[in-house]
Amino acid sequence: MLSTVGSFLQDLQNEDKGVKTAAIFTADGSEIPASTLMEILLMNDFKLVINKVTYDVQCPKKEKLSMEHATQMENVKSLVHRLFTALHLEEFQKKREHLLLEKIDHLKGQLRPLEQIKAGIEARSKAQTSRLLWTGLALLSVQGGALAWLTWWVYSWDIMEPVTYFITVANSMVFFAYFIITRQDYTYSAVKSRQFLHFFPKKSKKQHFDVVQYNKLKEDLAKATESLKQVRHSLYLRMQGKELNGKN
Repeated sequence: MLSTVGSFLQDLQNEDKGVKTAAIFTADGSEIPASTLMEILLMNDFKLVINKVTYDVQCPKKEKLSMEHATQMENVKSLVHRLFTALHLEEFQKKREHLLLEKIDHLKGQLRPLEQIKAGIEARSKAQTSRLLWTGLALLSVQGGALAWLTWWVYSWDIMEPVTYFITVANSMVFFAYFIITRQDYTYSAVKSRQFLHFFPKKSKKQHFDVVQYNKLKEDLAKATESLKQVRHSLYLRMQGKELNGKN
């Protein structure tokens, strides 16, 4: 019983339009708040005042269970719960195993086309990253060849030495600027990974590849696989226990 005194009085007025005013008081004359639950109200006698007419309401007294009887009832409830668990746990776990297998198959079916799209995007992103690195190597080779040509065929080392010095300083400034912007050391593996992560989202957007959905499906698959592992481990332990009991 979850209704309150206020809702009870409102229902009373809705049922009988002749009821203009209604209130409930305790036996000693104190008004009972509208938020009081009816279950609490019916624990003791009270007065119902309708249109200024007072009606004494006597509530039947509920017999209270003794402490010993209440403890026995709790023990019986606990025993019934343990018996139910022991008798139906294995059946429940087998049903859960079956449901988890179906869920895993369903998730794998949803992931299969996404995995194919992702593999294609990764391949194209890696290819573009490799082209960028090869382009950088080609530019460095052209720079080295140009400096060698200017040093031995056009000018002399005395003229080209300060040029190479300033080129080295400029390269150092570029590497330092890269560190300031990215907060990463300028290593070729770090540059390759960064460029791959730069190309992958763009190509995913072009291919309409939902990265958020893919990650969620992968997470759900991992959780379902872990739950299946736990259920099978529990079933294995129960089977081992039955075998030991059978031998004994």
